[in-house]
Amino acid sequence: MKKIALSFWQLKPVQWIRRIRGFKIVYTPLIAIVLFTIVMGIIMGTLQLQEKGQQEAALFRELSFAKQRIQLRFANNTDVLQSLGRDYVSGGESIKSKENFIIQAENLLQSNHEIAQIVWIDKVGQRQWRIPLDNLRTGWFNKNVNAETINQGLRKTLELSTSTGRPAFSQFMTLEVPSDEVISKEIRNVFWQTVPQISGNEINGMVAVLYTTQGLLEMIPGELKGQYRFTLITDNERILAISSDKNIPRRAFSNQTSLDIGVLSPNLSLRIDTYPPATNLTFRMLIGVVLGLSAFVIWSLWSVLKQMQVRQEAEANLRAETNFRSAMENSTPVGIRAHDMNKVITYVNPAFCEMTGWSAEELIGMSPPFAFWPEGEKNELTEKMDKALKIALSQRRKIGIEGSILHRDGSIIQTRTFIAPLVDEKGQQTGWVTSLIDISEPKKIREELAASQERFVAVLEGLDAAVSVVSNENGELLFTNRFYRERFGNTAKGHFELAGSDINENIMQSLSEGSSDKTAEGASLSSPYQETESEEIQLLDEASGISKWYEVRRRFVPWVDGHLAQLLIATDITPRVEADDLARQQEERMQFTSRLTTMGEMASSLAHELNQPLAAISNYCMGVAKRLQGHLDPALQKDILPALEKASDQAHRAGTIIQRIKGFVKRSEPQRKSSDITGIINDAVGLVEIEAHRHRLSINAEVAENLPAVDLDPVLILQVLVNLLKNSLDSMREVYPLSSRWSAPPVQISADLETSTFPAMLRIQVRDTGAGIPESVIERMFEPFFSTKSDGMGMGLNICRSVIESHQGRLWATNLMDAEHTKISGCTFTILLPLESPGSKDSV
Repeated sequence: MKKIALSFWQLKPVQWIRRIRGFKIVYTPLIAIVLFTIVMGIIMGTLQLQEKGQQEAALFRELSFAKQRIQLRFANNTDVLQSLGRDYVSGGESIKSKENFIIQAENLLQSNHEIAQIVWIDKVGQRQWRIPLDNLRTGWFNKNVNAETINQGLRKTLELSTSTGRPAFSQFMTLEVPSDEVISKEIRNVFWQTVPQISGNEINGMVAVLYTTQGLLEMIPGELKGQYRFTLITDNERILAISSDKNIPRRAFSNQTSLDIGVLSPNLSLRIDTYPPATNLTFRMLIGVVLGLSAFVIWSLWSVLKQMQVRQEAEANLRAETNFRSAMENSTPVGIRAHDMNKVITYVNPAFCEMTGWSAEELIGMSPPFAFWPEGEKNELTEKMDKALKIALSQRRKIGIEGSILHRDGSIIQTRTFIAPLVDEKGQQTGWVTSLIDISEPKKIREELAASQERFVAVLEGLDAAVSVVSNENGELLFTNRFYRERFGNTAKGHFELAGSDINENIMQSLSEGSSDKTAEGASLSSPYQETESEEIQLLDEASGISKWYEVRRRFVPWVDGHLAQLLIATDITPRVEADDLARQQEERMQFTSRLTTMGEMASSLAHELNQPLAAISNYCMGVAKRLQGHLDPALQKDILPALEKASDQAHRAGTIIQRIKGFVKRSEPQRKSSDITGIINDAVGLVEIEAHRHRLSINAEVAENLPAVDLDPVLILQVLVNLLKNSLDSMREVYPLSSRWSAPPVQISADLETSTFPAMLRIQVRDTGAGIPESVIERMFEPFFSTKSDGMGMGLNICRSVIESHQGRLWATNLMDAEHTKISGCTFTILLPLESPGSKDSV
């Protein structure tokens, strides 16, 4: 084996020579194909560029020719118009000169299709006559939508000619012409040219000519327009006229130039685009011949290449066959070593060298006990190897043993070694082959899994919840934790009671069959494993005779044997249920207590407020009696009547206050009804306004118009609003001393619609400018029995939130900040109530 390895290294240069020779043989035809394709591409590209250059040169010549034709036509027209004007002026505007002028103008109009109208303007700027008077083409110029545009353009052009004394042009004007008209294309875009007739330093008149942009293209010969498309455009790429509506190809050539038709002419450009040229049969035949010859040459070179590849493929298969075994041995992560019949190492692969840290030269020739065996295990490993060799020799099969290898750096590698006889091509055994697999990582994983299993079981045993697993086939209890065993024992009876039904073996079997049917029908395999929602189950504890409440969750899980099992987790929630019942009872008691407290406060305010109107009534009555004693003068009626009216008002006010307090403290069961929120807010303000006036404070109510009626309990909502208003007044009393309360802003209560939610809700806000609510308090202010007042019971806001939530609404508080956002400047309580009544009517 050593000689074979040395000869392999000696053959490496030869293999490199073969690779270089194979590269020349294989890639020479490919290089020839690529070079030939590149050369032919350059030739074709050069011909194409040459043809493109010729087309662009011809395009430029034709564009220059068309430009010259247009410029020459405008120059001739200007000369003719100046000649006509001079003859007309020199003839003294006689009838004969006018007729001659009209005849010459009509001849000019007929021979120049670009001219739509000729007008003579006298020296005072008045139109004398125009040619033609009226026809199908010029009739649109007198339309209301076009006359103003044409006249305005003519006035500006006349002013320009008058100021410069030269022929001038107007800007381009677009006329309103229906698209279905035959002449719409010809007269849509027009412009004026004015030619002044100057005698000495005085302008004796002007000839104005109305040009059509489409007519300018008529100056271009028809044979050019048949080969090219001409377009008149402005500086901003606006198209004024086009010679043909036929589309040009995507790769058409284009060029444009500026048309200088006069000194004072507007900016106008002429663009030319090519149409597809006529088929050049000779050129295309040449291209076809070149492409055909190129394809033939490429096919010939490709055939040569394929023949060379077939020849090299045979050589590559031979090399691959000889290198396959060594490649497999060198690339495998399994360590391989060969021994002769005397157990001496004769071959090792690179993987074995990496396992031991020894080189192949150092390992070859070693005999047991090997140097890479751990020092304390050499005798044991020697005995294992001898025993395995005997068994492999007698039974002619591979034997596997576990052991370890000492790496050269001192680390230990756990291995599993397989020993098999090494047989030559004659069927005779010449030695042994051993393959070693590194099992350190799998062994470590197994140990970690065992430890993880122990930790997981310890966690389940420590849970304060019952965990149980029951087989889905026979109802057998598969797993329980400590909490389950303490409460329900070691049977599945507690599991079935917590599951909420009497599940026996037949029911579990039907569940399993139903799951299999769903799977067969194509249902999702994950559907049986979905977790059910939690249920609250009440069970009687047989040991103590006390009912217990459990929160139960169930799901089906695949068990370790592959079958379905039901997992159940039950948590004892008896203390929570009892606490909820106690809290509910306390809340009901506190609602009644809150009503009694509020009634006492209202009674105190009522007694205090009624003293003044009753005393006023008494005083007015006594004054009337004294005035009437011995005085029957009718003049005294003026004094008596106002006093009586005031007494009546005070009595009415006292009655109103008593009625509101009576309605508030009246004991009745909560009941929803369609109510007007405006009346409830007014009643709340009336009840609290008594206390506000006593403390020199005020309340301002703002209710939006046309609010819909809301289905609610008016007494409970009134109680909430009264409580919130009183809290706002208390906050204002803390900030404003008694002496400065006259300047304190009022407590604001408002009602409107909140449209940012869907559906819209009724919004009630109580806003004050008091001390606000600290952040530590605003988080707990709605908790029962939490209060910041020394004499408070801590149930007011809790009851308020309960009332609002029973109406499916929301109640919250937010602090108001000052302009600098550095200090709290008040607080806002917001109530949102649904406009529509919910299905169930809750009560507090």
